[in-house]
Amino acid sequence: MMHPHADHVPREVTSEQQAVEQRLVERVVASFDACGDPRLKEVMTSLVRHLHSFIREVQLTEPEWDAAIEFLTRAGHITDDVRQEFILLSDTLGASMQTINVNNQAYGDATDATVFGPFFVEDSPAIENGDDLAFGASGEPCWVEGTVTDTEGNPLAGARIEVWEADEDGRYDVQYDAGKRAARAHLFTDVNGAYRFWGLTPTPYPIPDDGPVGEMLAVVGRSPLRAAHLHFMVSADHHRKLVTHIFPEGDSILWDDTVFGVKESLIKRFESQPAGTPTPDGREIEGTWSRVRFDIVLASAAA
Repeated sequence: MMHPHADHVPREVTSEQQAVEQRLVERVVASFDACGDPRLKEVMTSLVRHLHSFIREVQLTEPEWDAAIEFLTRAGHITDDVRQEFILLSDTLGASMQTINVNNQAYGDATDATVFGPFFVEDSPAIENGDDLAFGASGEPCWVEGTVTDTEGNPLAGARIEVWEADEDGRYDVQYDAGKRAARAHLFTDVNGAYRFWGLTPTPYPIPDDGPVGEMLAVVGRSPLRAAHLHFMVSADHHRKLVTHIFPEGDSILWDDTVFGVKESLIKRFESQPAGTPTPDGREIEGTWSRVRFDIVLASAAA
């Protein structure tokens, strides 16, 4: 990654120069006057103002502008049906998390939302309560259970729960093969709003860092590591869809998560079980395993 700013010397901006720059901002903003969509007009004119403000504040040089265009071009070239480099860029700049914050304001004791991530797929296998979603993915077995309720404590039967995670090597199924499905599934809560399944004990892993986003992190001295986590997406009629993860307590990089996705309320105790410990469903496991409880509360759609 280039360092086009290395020889940049700040310049003094005269009042005349400021006027030239401001006239351009006003002309570009005015170019959207005929836009018939009020929301689109609001977004585009605000974007222009903030973008021009950034350029003027840092006194962006032409080589820096060239480097930015080249960076974005490479992000586009490396993006495909499996890998979304622009989501990684949004995640690592905190833009994804801030969008989540803006759109999921606290409501009662509803479970906190966090980032979606780039590895969700639509066609996950269906499993029954108590089944194993690993489908051969490597890692320590983990028993996950809990309930889904509304903010009044009423159980939500038939809520759909999508779950996905990386294997113990930090890779998702689609990173091996676009058509592979492992360590992901969907299931539905029972009549009591309860759910349970076998997954894998989460482990930290790096985001894909062999592209422009990884280069950016390396240049600025940031780690590409994500804190260990297990993804959930939970939906029920008349309730706000929840996209979240849970994070094992004690992870040394919890607050250095490269996408800023950790929230205190989502840190859970994954209890390690010694080899030979009886499992909740009688399943025989040769080695160690873990268990965690995650009770989910959904806000109403009107919240």
